[in-house]
Amino acid sequence: MPETLDPASPASASRVEELGRIILAYSEITDRLQQSHEQMTQTVDALRAQLDEKNRLLERKNRLAALGEMAAGMAHEIRNPLGGIQLYASMLARDVADRPESGKLVQKIAGGVRHLESLVSQVLNFTREIVACPTRIELSQVVEQAMELCVQTLEQKDIALRFITPGPLEISADPVLLRQAVMNLILNACDACEQAGEVRVTIGRIDDGHANASCFVRVDDSGSGIPVDLLDRIFNPFFTTKDSGTGLGLSVVHRIAEAHNGTVTASNRECGGARFEMRF
Repeated sequence: MPETLDPASPASASRVEELGRIILAYSEITDRLQQSHEQMTQTVDALRAQLDEKNRLLERKNRLAALGEMAAGMAHEIRNPLGGIQLYASMLARDVADRPESGKLVQKIAGGVRHLESLVSQVLNFTREIVACPTRIELSQVVEQAMELCVQTLEQKDIALRFITPGPLEISADPVLLRQAVMNLILNACDACEQAGEVRVTIGRIDDGHANASCFVRVDDSGSGIPVDLLDRIFNPFFTTKDSGTGLGLSVVHRIAEAHNGTVTASNRECGGARFEMRF
């Protein structure tokens, strides 16, 4: 006859208590497994997002490399006949020196050639690899130098330029490239503003809890903003919404940011106007 335990006996109580501990331990293990599964899922999702972003950037670099090779070849092919046209125009100018009206036409030809030569030079400069030579610099000083180079353009449109800085901010960057990038962003903001508009430049450090915190240069304008369907194309080379220009200014900014292992983004402000921000 099988042995039965009295529920009230010490042995039975001990077994029930042991069973309770086993169930509690199993429940804790199940909870930990569930938490681990959720954390792993989040990590996998984050890694997939990073991989998609890296693939997108790689695809963009490959497209730019192919476009750069094609642009460089075309620029060289265009530059060669331009030299001949410029030579013939100078010879023609001497032949019509006694005919002012004809001389004006020749000057227009020469001016058109110089304009095309300038465009070709910009394209060739764009196709060259940008290599940063970082050194310890004071960020506010470099930004102020870039602002000084834009004063004349700003004054022509009566645009106010404001600079917001937390004070001295030492970083490691290439001062020449960084100055060029900031200048391009300011001039781009100037083009976006109406007469008597405002451009605001802000610099600072991003408090992300890391010892080597990132810095940013932000340029805001009081223009009409960027059409949403153009935000993904704004940094593409030769893309422009202006009546004049090559569409290389923002592309150069993007390449300078990449040369510093940084990023540049474009967005629309809630209060109106566009915002460009470089992080490095």
